[in-house]
Amino acid sequence: MSLDPDWETAETRSGPGDPDVELSLTVVQYSDGPDRCTIYPPGLSGVPRMSTWLTADRSAFVALDEMR
Repeated sequence: MSLDPDWETAETRSGPGDPDVELSLTVVQYSDGPDRCTIYPPGLSGVPRMSTWLTADRSAFVALDEMR
């Protein structure tokens, strides 16, 4: 919870009129551990790219259509 009156939750920010967001996915396979997926917006480099990515075990990601 935020004390900032302008703070919004994801539920209040998103809606049917929001634009689609394009993301890229890179999978790195490891022989001694779980495969890792990194999701990031394409076309960025430097600090903007380093501050807008998410990496997790591949098993943590599911197909969106399967969850709807």
